[in-house]
Amino acid sequence: MPRKRDMDKSYGEKVIRLFASLLFAGRPHSLTELANMLDCSKQTIARIVRDIESSYQVEIEKMMRGREAVYVIKSRKPPAAAYLAPSEMNLLWMCRAFTERLLGKQLFQEARDALDKSRALLKYQTSICDANFACFYPGTIDYTPHQETISALIKAMNDKHVCKVTYKSPYNERSKTFYIKPLKIFSYKDALYLHALRAKDPWQTKYVEPEFDPVLAIHRFRKVEIDETKAHFEVPKEYDFQKAFNQTFGIIKDEKFEVEAEFTGWAAIYVEERVWSNDQIITRDGEKVRIKFTASSEPEIISWILSFGDQAKLIKPDLIVKQVSEKIDRMVIICSCDSE
Repeated sequence: MPRKRDMDKSYGEKVIRLFASLLFAGRPHSLTELANMLDCSKQTIARIVRDIESSYQVEIEKMMRGREAVYVIKSRKPPAAAYLAPSEMNLLWMCRAFTERLLGKQLFQEARDALDKSRALLKYQTSICDANFACFYPGTIDYTPHQETISALIKAMNDKHVCKVTYKSPYNERSKTFYIKPLKIFSYKDALYLHALRAKDPWQTKYVEPEFDPVLAIHRFRKVEIDETKAHFEVPKEYDFQKAFNQTFGIIKDEKFEVEAEFTGWAAIYVEERVWSNDQIITRDGEKVRIKFTASSEPEIISWILSFGDQAKLIKPDLIVKQVSEKIDRMVIICSCDSE
């Protein structure tokens, strides 16, 4: 069953959030972006825009960027004083702490400096302590050596520039150089990835469209070059990251298949408390929890089910059940040999 729209937020709250986003961002927002942000339909966004214009005498300009409608406040004056509430500052400190492992030292320090400067925007100088928040991150990647890569990709995304990148896949002995159109940096399991489109190599006469858009691990980039003299690329009008990634289980987007698994003990509690796929169905029968959902990555399903040990049982699909069984048999053989 598809995830329901957020019905907890009142219409008034959505009006305020949309108005604040357009007022303070200083940039156009697409209809799709606003609908995703407020977790509502595009028809609701259009209605909110009309209500803001009629009720607050604010002129919101609607423009077309290709086939996508975008909204921006036509003329705006900054407020006389923009105060941050202590609760807002605490939330910012918390977000900074939780993303420390993904930022690396340089970007982390920039975020810290920005928050320190923002203390001056507090109307009431109450006690706010960043020591209230922390992050436990064993096994994560240190992104400190990759600050230049992250900054270059952010600049390329902002300016819509094609990049020439050198990338080292763990499955290839040598790095490869190719061209990409960077679309979005995202986090997954405490690591950073780039979703991109392959771009034509200007030195090649023939271009073959890849079967899948590349998903590239940030820490595997060896070099990112931006040629600012070349024409800008356009993000496809139909591009929707949420639909591309947050609908099914797995960062690898291959053919979709149905998964059914059963859990007991601590694994049942762990699985029941989390969202694994947008269409998941979780049922409990006494001490057992059963989950059904759609996935697109066989290796990730195998790794996922094995991570729960003897408190997990994969029911379907049959092909992956067989692969899991074979892996367990090989593990038993290896452990037996090592103990002799």
